Amino acid sequence: MASHNHYDVIIIGTGAGGGTLAYHLAPSGKRILLLERGDYLPREKDNWDSRAVFIDNKYKAKESWQDKDGKIFHPGIHYYVGGNTKVYGAVLLRFRKQDFGEVKHHGGISPAWPITYEELEPYYTKAEHLYQVHGHRGEDPTEPPASAPYRYQPVSHEPRIQELHDDLVRIGHRPFHLPVGVRLDEAHREKSPCIRCSTCDGYPCLVNAKSDAQVTCVDPALEHQNVRLLTHTMVTHLETSTSGREVKKVHVERDGVPEVYSADIVVVSCGAINSAALLLRSVNDKHPKGLANSSDVVGRHYMCHNNSAMLALSKRPNPTVFQKTLGVNDYYFRSTDWEYPLGHIQMLGKSDLETLRSGAPPFAPGLALDVMAKHSIDFWLTSEDLPAPNNRVLVNKNGDITLQYTETNVEGHNRLIAKLKGMLGEIGCDSHLVPCNFYLGKKIPIAGTAHQCGTVRFGRDPKTSALDVHCKAHDLDNLYVVDASFFVSSTAVNPSLTIIGNAMRVGDHLLERIK
Repeated sequence: MASHNHYDVIIIGTGAGGGTLAYHLAPSGKRILLLERGDYLPREKDNWDSRAVFIDNKYKAKESWQDKDGKIFHPGIHYYVGGNTKVYGAVLLRFRKQDFGEVKHHGGISPAWPITYEELEPYYTKAEHLYQVHGHRGEDPTEPPASAPYRYQPVSHEPRIQELHDDLVRIGHRPFHLPVGVRLDEAHREKSPCIRCSTCDGYPCLVNAKSDAQVTCVDPALEHQNVRLLTHTMVTHLETSTSGREVKKVHVERDGVPEVYSADIVVVSCGAINSAALLLRSVNDKHPKGLANSSDVVGRHYMCHNNSAMLALSKRPNPTVFQKTLGVNDYYFRSTDWEYPLGHIQMLGKSDLETLRSGAPPFAPGLALDVMAKHSIDFWLTSEDLPAPNNRVLVNKNGDITLQYTETNVEGHNRLIAKLKGMLGEIGCDSHLVPCNFYLGKKIPIAGTAHQCGTVRFGRDPKTSALDVHCKAHDLDNLYVVDASFFVSSTAVNPSLTIIGNAMRVGDHLLERIK
């Protein structure tokens, strides 16, 4: 057993939550230990190879979970410094102001948050500046008020996407430039770290030009002498004091060898599924249902969005390289013919021949796949799924994960797909939409964990929430959670910016506490 090492703060996980928090706390001079179960993602040519990334799943965790029927699946999850941000599409949208209140959906109620949009707004602004988000205020009809403009110009549309934009405007829509976190300088391309390539969304960035948590936060945090990172270090369970009121020991396996660390403050940020699993694995006499779980909500209310990746076939070729520049929120809250929210449409990274070939047999008979790849316009549709207590993370005695998930609120999503389908003829496309099954692996939705959230929800009532408004566990004095576990609803936009902004908000609270 290695010697017992004590720190001011231990942060478990280095993704959007943990990585950002480490960056925020680093200048304090306090001793901070970052624990990461993976390693740095290797920089190699396969980073940009669609076969290696999407078909061979080279960078996905070699891990098996079970669904509610006991079927084994392989989650779309990545264990690296920077977490899942290493492969995210870097679309960094704020939640809408209304998302923080109660929202009535066709499938039920999306509950109100215990904090307001205004409380998070300054941190959204800081997050956009830190993660170099490129965008333009005022284009998106649903966007919430902001205290500052984007610091970086929007990523320009390539010609076919500009045509799509103009067609959408012509038929009465208000498309907008997606806010994207890339290190791109279009005015000085020769100096720009981002080369605006075709392998961004879903791929690791070989040239470190995506604003992921490793490049943006972990690497700069490690320039401070007081911050230490251990990789290949899997936290197995947390041990409390005899009173059960504080985490005393963090038990890990580092390169397979057991070690123990301790800290005044312990922050869990392993992603919503793994954070819940860690708390559930940490049962003891004082916490018989799992750590921080007197409410019995830990692991429950798992959400991951109703997501669909769809291909439209453009009548004109689509030679676009960097396609993820346009979004549509006109149906976010309702449509003219339906009073409930439908959701959000954004572009997806451009399909290529390899990825299409992997999903080929079921669809498009007789249509040459290379023609299809040259003509595809790729869309990602997101609708809100609702928090249901039986959509949950469970662990068995061996610590193996079962993810019970049944879709909720599907009607709005189906209507969103129908809206997009109804536009196709007017935006220069064939009238068919083709599902891109390859994008999330063969099993949608259960393996698609990129937008995981909601499993350790925060709130003001300890009976119905696991965390308080500062994301501290109600049941413990020194345990915090800063990944998307704290969400009480999923909204219908990408979760990353809210995780990042909230990590800074919790960071300010911790800086006061550890003075």
